[in-house]
Amino acid sequence: SLMITNKGHYFLADTHVQADPSTEDLAEIAIAAADHVERFGIKPKIALVSHSDFGANDTPSSIKLRKSLEIVRQKAPDLEIDGEMEADSALLAHVRDRVLPSSTLKGPANILVFPNLDAANVAYQFAKVLANAQPVGPILLGPAKPAHVVTNSITSRGVVNMTAIAVAEAQTV
Repeated sequence: SLMITNKGHYFLADTHVQADPSTEDLAEIAIAAADHVERFGIKPKIALVSHSDFGANDTPSSIKLRKSLEIVRQKAPDLEIDGEMEADSALLAHVRDRVLPSSTLKGPANILVFPNLDAANVAYQFAKVLANAQPVGPILLGPAKPAHVVTNSITSRGVVNMTAIAVAEAQTV
């Protein structure tokens, strides 16, 4: 899902489809999201978002994100990605620099990959309601042909945005 805020554009994954993606799924999601963000003319900066900052906790979700990072770095070594990290570390470079000065992620992340649907959807709903973010999506990545989800809370502007994305994708298939 693309969230348009007064601070910029942020892509959140996976906010609506996979309940508990595997390590490999998360790596694929990060790489696919980066490819999609580049279509918008935006340089992808990916944060694998967790309750844990860079190994501070060894919970199943934080370990899963660390393993996903290893896979992404093997498959797409040129991507600007780091994690697992807390949301403030993902969005505020000065916080991340204090916690992990050697992070390969520079500046604020614009793609936030969450360990599961619960975390991603909660972040999506908070941004929509509390930050007055304008959602676009969810944007499905990976189908053979352009297809997207339209939620029951979508506005008429949201339908126009999703149609524009689908039409642009259909021209490249």
